[in-house]
Amino acid sequence: MAENEYVPLFETRQVKGRILFRYIAASILLGICFIIMYRIRYFPVGGKAERWTWIGLFLSELWFSFYWLLTTVCRWNAVIRIPFIHRLSQRFGKELPGIDIFVCTADPLLEPPSMVVNTVLSMMAYDYPPEKLSVYLSDDGGSNLTFYAMLEAANFSKTWLPFCKKFKVEPMSPEAYFRTASEPLNVQEWPSVKRLYEEMKMRIETTTKLNQIPEHIYKQHKGFREWNFVTSKRDHQTILQILIDGRDTNAVDIEGNPLPTLVYLAREKRPQYHHHFKAGAMNALIRISSKISNGPIILNVDCDMYSNNSESIKYSLCVFMDEEKGDEFGYVQFPQSFDNLTKNDIYGCSFRVIQKLEVHGLDANGGPCFIGTGCFHRREALCGKKYEKNFRFDLKKLNNTKVNERASLLEETCKVLASCTFEHNTTWGKEMGLIYGFPAEDIVTGLSVQCRRWKSMFLDPERDGFLGVAPITLLQLLVQHKRWTEGHLQVFLSKYCPLLYGYKKIPLKLRLAYCAYNLWAANCLATLYYVVVPCLCLLKGITLFPKISSPWVLPFAYVAFSHHAYSLGEFLWCGGTFLGWCNDQRMWLFKRTTSYLFASFETILKLLGYSQLAFVITTKVADEDISKRYDQEMIEFGVASPMFDILATLAILNLLGSFGAIKKVTMHADKGFKVLDQFGLQILLCLVLVTINLPVYQALFFRMDKGKMPSSVTYKSIIFALLACTLAVY
Repeated sequence: MAENEYVPLFETRQVKGRILFRYIAASILLGICFIIMYRIRYFPVGGKAERWTWIGLFLSELWFSFYWLLTTVCRWNAVIRIPFIHRLSQRFGKELPGIDIFVCTADPLLEPPSMVVNTVLSMMAYDYPPEKLSVYLSDDGGSNLTFYAMLEAANFSKTWLPFCKKFKVEPMSPEAYFRTASEPLNVQEWPSVKRLYEEMKMRIETTTKLNQIPEHIYKQHKGFREWNFVTSKRDHQTILQILIDGRDTNAVDIEGNPLPTLVYLAREKRPQYHHHFKAGAMNALIRISSKISNGPIILNVDCDMYSNNSESIKYSLCVFMDEEKGDEFGYVQFPQSFDNLTKNDIYGCSFRVIQKLEVHGLDANGGPCFIGTGCFHRREALCGKKYEKNFRFDLKKLNNTKVNERASLLEETCKVLASCTFEHNTTWGKEMGLIYGFPAEDIVTGLSVQCRRWKSMFLDPERDGFLGVAPITLLQLLVQHKRWTEGHLQVFLSKYCPLLYGYKKIPLKLRLAYCAYNLWAANCLATLYYVVVPCLCLLKGITLFPKISSPWVLPFAYVAFSHHAYSLGEFLWCGGTFLGWCNDQRMWLFKRTTSYLFASFETILKLLGYSQLAFVITTKVADEDISKRYDQEMIEFGVASPMFDILATLAILNLLGSFGAIKKVTMHADKGFKVLDQFGLQILLCLVLVTINLPVYQALFFRMDKGKMPSSVTYKSIIFALLACTLAVY
């Protein structure tokens, strides 16, 4: 090979099985065409109720078909990326760019400081030159408890980082490592490091529980004096503390190796100024870091998303530093994975098929969307710079500018960058940084970057890059998806609608792929119609599907069977289980009938000016009983919620419909086969829905633990279901 011959740092390969996928998709499309023909040809000419229910079902099926086409188009040319980190090391050695890592937290009660510390320590422990690594924590809770935990992390890092490098520790979160690893032989440091960690953890948790910093600790660091001027977490000055100054020759670990820079920031908040939630925190970090370390590559993670792969930075640099194609990429997105999933993923949180197959389809058409965590950004792209085809970025030289100011001086001069008024009359939140005004600030920010001609890439290494905490109660899951869905729908209904905003800027397939996620919420009405109306029509005696003896039943049967059979095959191929797939289908139904419905209503209210933008933080803590039931894969209800009212009512409604159908078949033996022939598909649909809702029936009528459905929900759902059945019959 010639000495100057180009050798790529990453490779692009086609996803296996795409030919089979295309054949299945084409056959399903043919089946859908026959279903549409049936709906048109056999339009009822009888009563008014028959006509309107038929029209409603037809419109629902048209929507399902359209949405299926959207997702199918996205996956038509899926690719995977293979980075070669050994080539990166051979080519660049230690001539690597600086990396700034942003960790965001907002509430010490919902996001415990001990968890935040583990995430920060895992980020500091990357297999990367520590002098080129800077970790920033944004504490939007403005809590001295979190600040104290960061001081403990700074001290413990002097022991933890050399331990990680010496023994190639993975995961780099102390909590995750000591929980999953067994004590290795001939490693004398293991017990002592574990003991130091447990002592640190106990001090942090004790302090958090008491909600008070001990007096002797309070006097040890000047940073605590900042809280003498704090009125509340929503009313305080900027608090900026450089806890470890990586430029300082005295900032070394117990073996004399340099430590990464570690910075704590609680940006200024005042009641009269909107702080723009996580987007505002990220933008403040971008500005602060530009004056302290100015790394050309930025990694952002949520406070519960610890690093699980010590090579993740190098994987991303294989993209950014590729001599031929690297300059095209604005960000590199890693999957959002979780370390607390049960064997069968009871709440369907793994995004298994989406991340293993669907997102790779986006990657082939311009790149995946930015999902808010586990993402490496090119600083210029995030700050509003447009991609220029012939411009070259030398990442090794972009952060060579040395900052000579002392840490204390830097702290004072940089505080203004995180003030409430700094962004006034600027393009921050509009053209620079993360975009304001949306609960899904990540999605619209990634779209804006791509519309500035940057590409993005999805990297999914064999070992997960990051692991976080998945919801462990059903209500947490539904509320989380309500926020995500609401954000997506708001983007679609705004000037950032991908179809319009991305016109002539990004490929049509990528715009359609964005719409598949933006229109999650729009699935709610069609799903609710399909869950409710066939059941009520069964009680009323209205036929909505072809007879079992009719050949027109074949396209309905084929589309339903092939789609779900292929879905199951994909789920198993992606590493799931059969029960996991069943749970995934159940959560798909639960989310569409609750989260998506409430997200749609909330979005409409916002558009009409009756509701304000809000950001709901998902709690990362749970009591012991809830955790135990979660490990046993029991769905957690436990509290009253309008979402549970809907789930329970729909479950009882289909149970009553099934009872009514069974009664018709068994009570009239001479007409039983005729009833089955005429209403076979409707009865089957009701029975499938009853099977999906088995955990709901258990929670309503049989469970005695605290995770059962509240009595108020049970009573209301029975009344609503009986009322609906009565109105349908009469």
